[in-house]
Amino acid sequence: MVFDDRAMKAVLPADVYRSLKKTIDEGAKLDIGVANAVASAMKDWAVAHGATHYTHWFQPLTGITAEKHDSFISPSPDGGVIMEFSGKELIKGEPDASSFPSGGLRATFEARGYTAWDPTSYAFIKENTLCIPTAFCSYSGEALDKKTPLLRSMEAINRQALRILRLFGNDTVKCVRTSVGAEQEYFLITKEMHDRRPDLLFSGRTLFGAKSPKGQEMDDHYFGAIKPRVEAYMKDLNRELWKLGILAKTEHNEVAPAQHELAPIYTTTNIATDNNQLMMEVMQKVAAKHGLVCLLHEKPFEGVNGSGKHNNWSIATDTGVNLLSPGETPHENAQFLLFLCAVIKAVDDYQDLLRISVATAGNDHRLGANEAPPAVVSMFLGDELSAILDAIEADVPYNGTEKKQMRLGVDVLPKFNRDTTDRNRTSPFAFTGNKFEFRMVGSADSIACANIMLNSAVAESLKSYADRLEGAEDFDTAIRELIKKTIKDHKKIIFNGNGYDDAWIKEATEERGLLNYRTTPDCIPHLVDEKNVKMLTAHHVYTETELKARCEILLENYCKTIVIEANTMVTMAKTQILPAVDDYAADVAAAAATKQAFDETLTCGREKKLVRRLSELADLIDERTEELKTATAALGGIEDMKEEAEAIRDGILAKMEALRAACDEAETITAKEYWPYPSYGELLFSVR
Repeated sequence: MVFDDRAMKAVLPADVYRSLKKTIDEGAKLDIGVANAVASAMKDWAVAHGATHYTHWFQPLTGITAEKHDSFISPSPDGGVIMEFSGKELIKGEPDASSFPSGGLRATFEARGYTAWDPTSYAFIKENTLCIPTAFCSYSGEALDKKTPLLRSMEAINRQALRILRLFGNDTVKCVRTSVGAEQEYFLITKEMHDRRPDLLFSGRTLFGAKSPKGQEMDDHYFGAIKPRVEAYMKDLNRELWKLGILAKTEHNEVAPAQHELAPIYTTTNIATDNNQLMMEVMQKVAAKHGLVCLLHEKPFEGVNGSGKHNNWSIATDTGVNLLSPGETPHENAQFLLFLCAVIKAVDDYQDLLRISVATAGNDHRLGANEAPPAVVSMFLGDELSAILDAIEADVPYNGTEKKQMRLGVDVLPKFNRDTTDRNRTSPFAFTGNKFEFRMVGSADSIACANIMLNSAVAESLKSYADRLEGAEDFDTAIRELIKKTIKDHKKIIFNGNGYDDAWIKEATEERGLLNYRTTPDCIPHLVDEKNVKMLTAHHVYTETELKARCEILLENYCKTIVIEANTMVTMAKTQILPAVDDYAADVAAAAATKQAFDETLTCGREKKLVRRLSELADLIDERTEELKTATAALGGIEDMKEEAEAIRDGILAKMEALRAACDEAETITAKEYWPYPSYGELLFSVR
């Protein structure tokens, strides 16, 4: 169901196909005649596959996708209809832009917005609608989406990487692209359980919930046998994803009960971003067909692992050469080391932007916990590669050894070489052979943001290298000096140890001077720091106006998310938890009174103790609910978004935790039939 290269080659005239491919591969300008021919062929192909409508499918700053459907039908003179679709309709759309986040870029009454076809991402059919991937901008030209800056960042890194390759004498490469494989973690629970939890309905995570007697302590869920109901879901999910050209490859149980992971095959970054957005949508739709709900929140359950997505990023030429793979010759290895150093420099120079790219209210619950990297950005290279860089810095030969064979101790097993580096699951940014795995991205996030910042930062490193090398008298000497200087200046970002260790956080911040932005309000304002604005505008990834708007949008989204959660907690506590605790306490007290009426010698000490604690907790819940309600209402008087986010961080979150603690204790001593919500045990172990 994808209008991919095979489909285009089959239905387009040869000259039109060649022209379109030149646009896709080399960025050549799209001719309107070619667009008309493509539109006609695309419409015929879509109609043949059951499509009746088309939509410009885009990614606004809401974090999800958007679409407005139009049918192919047009009136004919005889009163009937004909199926039409023009090049103009393919290239440009005009959805209402007034209700999408703009961060002050436009007034609410200014409704006009434009969508523009992205020919580098394949169109596809979803539920009888032809979906055309597009960019989305305002009437005045500012980007209102995540696709436009992503494409700009890809062009920036392409432009600078080509400069470097030309210096190495490579004149055959026409394009350098980044590619991504995004591993997606998620939870599955039954729809019946989900719909009985207002917190899951309104916020995507449980705001209350006492710890289950069993969680992930036994590590028995990780890579365990997949349950039949989950296996049936995965089978249908794969079929639906494959129809859309999303090559889902790997599936398995994750660490926490009810948690799973799905990984696709790598593809070009903008297509991978489109695919991941589609993947999340399809995962939730297929789950509903199986009576399940797919939870994509970064921390849906307290006390067990949260969910992220590992953004596996690499960079390669259109001739198939991975620029992060060591070569066979000194010349090739010099090129590899230069690109490797460009990434090291980028991560160190712009660690704040990488942290900002994954900052959300949901991800704040996950980063730094035992299943996720800390909020401090660092890089893992492995012992061998680190030793090579140390040798270069010290200007001494590297005396490495050949790959060692694994000793397995069983003769019938095949022998194979041991990888030169182990994997480090605690590192935020780990080198894994010929790619980097950025592990900080949240499960519900678009991967566009992380890749925009990564592409742009590496482009800046490559630009600084090209500027220096293009004027060098001795190219080989200049490269050696450049690599050596990069290692010396930026080795503080490299850490191969345990990122979960508290000693590392202390070393990182106090000795190495690395940044530790623990929360979203801590880091988002730094998006508009002078150095970040200068770099991102210089590469034409964002304008300064767009950056200020995004800063405002990110802070506003954080505030709205927490306020919704706080209001949900107040409602749940007032209308269901408190009545449940009161009812149970009253019934226990009544039972004790009945016992004593029957036999005056009975002390009913257990009942009295229970009623006393339930009454204390009820008073505490009521008090803390009122405190949270009052503090949340007070936020309405704060006009500055940064100030409001800080007030939430410094006050509201602590009040939410205090209310939760009281309610969770009440759950542990309230009879099950009185408690209004499914327990953690029921939620985590109900899918069989």
